[in-house]
Amino acid sequence: MHTITHTLELDAPKETAFAFLSNIENLPKWATLFCKEVKRDAQGRYKVVTPQGEIFFRIVSDPETGVTDMYGGPAEDQMAYWPARVVERPGHGSLFVFTAMQYPGVSDEVFAAQCEGLKKEFVQIKAHTDR
Repeated sequence: MHTITHTLELDAPKETAFAFLSNIENLPKWATLFCKEVKRDAQGRYKVVTPQGEIFFRIVSDPETGVTDMYGGPAEDQMAYWPARVVERPGHGSLFVFTAMQYPGVSDEVFAAQCEGLKKEFVQIKAHTDR
């Protein structure tokens, strides 16, 4: 499996960046290419409307460790996993670390486009956290 880890230096403290990124309701504010809307179904599960359609989505987070792991897929038992963390930068700000994984069936071209899209979305994270 091919992976690429992306990092984003933020001026915001870890607590601020974590609070923003761990809140699934903020996904449309920063993941603007991936997430058009966040919805909840009758069972309270979150779904994200993407350009390719609706998927189940959840964020497993822990403020102590900065974990903001993201899961998404067509069914709750068929979710891809994107490990992510918000860590403190010694002396100033924080760092968002996101690992993209190329799952079976995803072409090199699609994976490269997903990674480029993530870089564009990082601009939105800075805009919402580095105030």
